[in-house]
Amino acid sequence: MESRSQPPYKSSSFSTATTRDDGGRTREVDRNFSLGAVREKSRDPHHHGGARDREQAIKEEDEQEEGEGTAAGHGGGEEGAGGECGGVPDLAALSAEIDAFVAGQDGDAPVTVTEATLEKFASAVEVLIARSEGVEDRWAAEASGEPSALLASITRTAALASALGKAPEGGGNKHPAAVHRVTAVLHRAMAFLEEEFHGLLEDPRVPKAVAGGEQGSHEPDRCVLPPPASDAGSGGAGGKEAAAAAPPYPPETVERLRAMADAMIAAGYATECTQMFLVARRNAFDAALQGLGYDKCNIDDVVRMAWEALEAVIVTWTKAFRHAINVGLTTEHDLCTRVFAGRHAPVGRGIFADLARCVMLHMLSFTEAVAMTKRAAEKLFKVLDMYEAVRDASPVVEAFLSADEAAADRKNSGLAELKSEIIAVRSRLGESAAAIFRELESSIRADAGKQPVPGGAVHPLTRYAMNYLKYACEYNSTLEQVFREHHDGGGGGGGDNPFAAQLMEVMELLQSNLEAKSRLYKDPSLSNIFLMNNGRYMLQKIRGSAETNAMLGEAWARKQSTNLRQYHKNYQREAWSRVLGLLRDDGVITVKGHVQKPVLKERFKQFNAAMDEIHRMQGSWVVSDEQLQSELRVSIAAVVVPAYRSFLGRFAQHFSAGRQTEKYVKLSAEDVETIIDELFDGNATSMGRRRT
Repeated sequence: MESRSQPPYKSSSFSTATTRDDGGRTREVDRNFSLGAVREKSRDPHHHGGARDREQAIKEEDEQEEGEGTAAGHGGGEEGAGGECGGVPDLAALSAEIDAFVAGQDGDAPVTVTEATLEKFASAVEVLIARSEGVEDRWAAEASGEPSALLASITRTAALASALGKAPEGGGNKHPAAVHRVTAVLHRAMAFLEEEFHGLLEDPRVPKAVAGGEQGSHEPDRCVLPPPASDAGSGGAGGKEAAAAAPPYPPETVERLRAMADAMIAAGYATECTQMFLVARRNAFDAALQGLGYDKCNIDDVVRMAWEALEAVIVTWTKAFRHAINVGLTTEHDLCTRVFAGRHAPVGRGIFADLARCVMLHMLSFTEAVAMTKRAAEKLFKVLDMYEAVRDASPVVEAFLSADEAAADRKNSGLAELKSEIIAVRSRLGESAAAIFRELESSIRADAGKQPVPGGAVHPLTRYAMNYLKYACEYNSTLEQVFREHHDGGGGGGGDNPFAAQLMEVMELLQSNLEAKSRLYKDPSLSNIFLMNNGRYMLQKIRGSAETNAMLGEAWARKQSTNLRQYHKNYQREAWSRVLGLLRDDGVITVKGHVQKPVLKERFKQFNAAMDEIHRMQGSWVVSDEQLQSELRVSIAAVVVPAYRSFLGRFAQHFSAGRQTEKYVKLSAEDVETIIDELFDGNATSMGRRRT
């Protein structure tokens, strides 16, 4: 005879609780319909099977049957049902008979059991259950480490019901009334055990592991997962949260849960047991996520949400998702492994797989909603945060799945489904990130405004693009991964870094755009100031970011520096060549060495007018980079001031002292130097207004 025990037959009074398919598997049903009726009947004092009536019946029967056994001294490690009531049958002695009957079903000569023994044992167990209600330590293990007397009796009742179902000749068909009594008591015991199991799962006395002693937004009596030890996993670099977490229950509670689960599963109540456990832990998991600020939201809400609000939700989601993967799942896997151990380990793995799938798939659905929102460049970094979180989840789920496969339990489709969904979500987020980054190129191409920036200052597009690229390069390894997976619609980028190539393309596009914008200025000098300002800003941003500098390379920086020097030369030539031409000797001195005074007067007049115009015009031009501003002023002064001082020294004495000198020689060399020092600060003034 096969030694493996089979679930006991469940009477018609319990037929609504479960059904069985052709493969013998128990189908899950709502536990609210399972044991309620039995529980109510067993507690009804007017019911035939009421505990008080049974106890009284046992006393009366034992008064008539002397010598059936006494309770004193025969309890062993179990509490005798009649240990304090003289006439009540000895539960220990009855248990020995039941154990012999159950064990004998696997031998060549099956052991029989009497109807009286079945009736007495069923009644004694029912009395024990009734007496245990309200007792604090009813589930505490014996000093020897054996299960409590109550749990041992419930387990023995389940084994008896199973044995009666397997061996009708040994008592099942001979004593149908007694068999029905045993089955009814088993239902009563399971109703009691189910209520206790559920209460223990949500016992308010279990210590809460909440950082800072604060409760989250969950119910105060809910046993929840601990929050993450740090926020290290929420950054753009994709850091890991600490996986260590305090267990949700103390060891003694876990041991009691395990013993109860063993009894329920052995009695054929695996569906009720797993449903209660799964619901309780799912609620605890959800409460932990709520404690981190994450609330479930549907796709419609996400799609309609303003970006500022959605951005905050994504930050919370990323933090909660990393916690769920790195802390929550590990905690729940450990709990399932300890509560459902030994031969019930596959049950625990199945519960964990269902829990992981339910919680994580709902969280992953949020990414679907985000991907459905309108693409915009500013969304890139939060999408990358989500991508990194989902990417980092893959090896965690893979490890759980591999552990199940190593245990030769390959039917946990829940984890396999979760693994597939994570791969799909990662692909969708990567595709979205690549498309969003390319939106930057579209923005640059579309920015073809016909209005030049006043004063040749740094263009808003340059500031936006360079700051955007700086932050993007902080995700350089992730974006390299993204573009390898989604480069031009598919495939990798070969041996080169596809993100670096994409970055270089954006820089060249920006440079071309700025050169086109420089032609909007009528003054060529101002065009070069504009190119200098923007080129210097780009170079400073790149050199100020180690990641961006590494991505573009030193060759690009050298090329940009060369361009800046050329813009500088072009500006100086365009803006100051005419002024310097006025300070030459040509035309002022004749062949014989005589000074042409009318020509000299005109030269001074033109120089004064040119300096006034330069001061008025270029004083309104903007060079915001102090170093570039200083370099420009120094280079101009180094050429113009010495030339003017020399010209002044040679020709100023040709004017009569007094009014004639004041009329033509209006500027000293120091005045010219001061004018140059006031250029590029954005103040439009003339020399006349300045000097009066």
